[in-house]
Amino acid sequence: MSRLVFITGGARSGKSSYAQRRCEELPGTLLYVATARVEDAEMAERVTLHQQQRGERWALLEEPLDLSARLPDVTPGRSAVLLDCLTLWLTNQLFAAGEQPVPVIAAAEQLIETLRRLDIPVFVVSNEVGSGIVPDNALARTFRDLAGRVNQLFAASADEAWLLASGLPLRLK
Repeated sequence: MSRLVFITGGARSGKSSYAQRRCEELPGTLLYVATARVEDAEMAERVTLHQQQRGERWALLEEPLDLSARLPDVTPGRSAVLLDCLTLWLTNQLFAAGEQPVPVIAAAEQLIETLRRLDIPVFVVSNEVGSGIVPDNALARTFRDLAGRVNQLFAASADEAWLLASGLPLRLK
């Protein structure tokens, strides 16, 4: 079994469902790592729907920023981890770093090292954001470029990499 599985794709491409199915193929207790911040009713509804789609085998860690510090303490006894999603974590990191990408890249490299040290499979879901038009403002361009760079780091470090398009998984490596 691969230890680090990177799964990317566009919005509503089926990435999270695919990652969840892959995790649920494994026996035992699973850990869902949620990076989203719930700041409005629409996001709260999305979180509730995601929670309803997971069964009782799933434990939950809600952590918007400090994954490298928290994950080693909560993974013992788990069969796999599903981190959903890297893109929201990047957003949180970028704002925490005063919109400066350099500390975010360092945090991403540290997270990769942390995930590689875990002794269970880790499925990382991330959005592919670079397929559209060039954003019209500096922050959006910074985020798009940062997401592309971090996705490349994770894909290069992963044992498996997948692209989801229209619900179909395409193996990249």
